[in-house]
Amino acid sequence: MQKAGVEGTGTYGAGLCKHLQHKGIAVFEVNRPNRAKRRLKGKSDPTDAENAARSVLSEEATAVPKSHDGNVEALRYLVMARKSSVKSKTQTINQIKALLVTAPDEIRQRCYVSSPIKCVEACETLNTKSNSYLESSLISMLQLLSSRWRFLTAELKTIDKQIKSLTASSAPTLMQQFGVGSYVAATLMVAAGDNPQRLKKESSFAALCGVSPMEASSGKKQRHRLNRGGARDANNALWTVAMIRMRSDARTRKYVQRRSSEGKSDREIQRCLKRYLARELYPMIVSDLSSLT
Repeated sequence: MQKAGVEGTGTYGAGLCKHLQHKGIAVFEVNRPNRAKRRLKGKSDPTDAENAARSVLSEEATAVPKSHDGNVEALRYLVMARKSSVKSKTQTINQIKALLVTAPDEIRQRCYVSSPIKCVEACETLNTKSNSYLESSLISMLQLLSSRWRFLTAELKTIDKQIKSLTASSAPTLMQQFGVGSYVAATLMVAAGDNPQRLKKESSFAALCGVSPMEASSGKKQRHRLNRGGARDANNALWTVAMIRMRSDARTRKYVQRRSSEGKSDREIQRCLKRYLARELYPMIVSDLSSLT
């Protein structure tokens, strides 16, 4: 069976990956070249191609690329758009408040409030008819930014509605779990991908989410630290579920008390909880993904 190694199968290498798979060639994800070796030997396309081929032949590269051809790919589109909308909305309200900080006292006292919606509403009611060019420019920009904030709010509602509808049909088992909302479910499904066979076991999913324990022992002290690798969005999704359960789930609260009495720090307890959540949610994700194929 013919094999090929492709770097960036989820981005710029996606087209090449699909073309090779269509030709019946087994494609494996190849990591970027080692920087230390690259500094010693230099960089060229033939050298990178040779290194990719060697990593596949030596079975060092074994990761199967995501297929990007189903409901999970549609969820990825929505999640990506939502992240952009949330960032832009936050940036817009920050810009409004930055303008209000140096605004005239009357405008600042009227509009500079902690609630974003009340701040926007106050800016919308400002009188644009002013004899001062400086003040009229300020008011027009505040109202323009307020309109932008309103638009992004409506955009987020539309995206959230689509995410909720798609996750309800694509991840029904996952959505039933305590603390798992539509956005968390969508993020975890996107991390897993459309083809569940690429996830061999739950420890692979834990490593994918960056929650697998990392040795941090020294001398007589044996401990593990947080994993800073993996998909950070999926890691944040598991952290969200852990925080919800630490507040509202009786079983989780008992677990936190027990580990605290053993001398574990809050961060170590959170790391353990995220690892347990990956183990608990993995079979449900695979089951939901398998039902889609």
